[in-house]
Amino acid sequence: MSFDRLINNIKQKQNPTVAGLDPKLDYIPGYIKENSYANFGKTLEGAAEALFEFNKGLIDALCDIVPAVKPQAAYYEMYGWQGVRILERTISYAKQKGMFVITDGKRNDIGTTMEAYAKAHLGTTDIEGQDISAFGADALTVNGYLGTDGIKPLLEICQKDDKGIFVLVKTSNPSSGELQDRTLDDGLTVYRTMGNMCESWGAQTTGETDYSGVGAVVGATYPEQLGELRKTLPHTFFLVPGYGAQGGGAKDVAPAFDENGSGAIINSSRGIMCAWKKEGCDPTDYAQAARREAIRMRDEIISFIGEIR
Repeated sequence: MSFDRLINNIKQKQNPTVAGLDPKLDYIPGYIKENSYANFGKTLEGAAEALFEFNKGLIDALCDIVPAVKPQAAYYEMYGWQGVRILERTISYAKQKGMFVITDGKRNDIGTTMEAYAKAHLGTTDIEGQDISAFGADALTVNGYLGTDGIKPLLEICQKDDKGIFVLVKTSNPSSGELQDRTLDDGLTVYRTMGNMCESWGAQTTGETDYSGVGAVVGATYPEQLGELRKTLPHTFFLVPGYGAQGGGAKDVAPAFDENGSGAIINSSRGIMCAWKKEGCDPTDYAQAARREAIRMRDEIISFIGEIR
């Protein structure tokens, strides 16, 4: 269990970015929706099928230059079981194309309930002696604020199946400081304490890259804290949201990386998915517009951090 597979994919592509697949119907070109509605009606199934066609186009256009995708579970769950089925199909399709898949579910519970989440999203489910993968992602975002009780069940499955987790540490939203920036009795902030816990939880899972399988979510909108945590968490790999639509830029995310240009992967969702709207290009060119934006993002970040070694 470590993020070696992800890190090696990043090095191979010289691209430390992940494309967020958080589709809304408003993001999807009209011709895709019309085709789907013609077959399934304006129903949950029709909407879900449109999401999948949209995702497939993005994955096909990005898979050779972007190392990973990050589907946010909520954008699929809102379409009921039909949408959840599309989440699984999206994960499977991306993995077939060689991409590392991070399910953004921010799950949080304890004991057997967290074990069930871990089996669902990362491991396998026992069906009368047959182990079957339900979703099969490579990593899952989790909320660690229930403490070790909510993390330990994940570690056991991650170690067995070579999967990873990203724990919320310093999130990108404006109100994150209401709790995360508070100072505890020992003088450390809540986010710093959570980061230290990530180092501790991952101590037995460090791979050949010296990063463990317990990563941290640290927002691009707080570059000072991002740099602080990079210095104090040498074995914790970062998932960095907040680039692009939320205001973070390449200069803001640069502190997330170590001296080798490694240590982090930067997420862009709307910036990539909606690039065709920003460009004003023909809707049928949406996937290539996403590719152009992904290349621009890659080149911008690499210009700050240099070659990934």
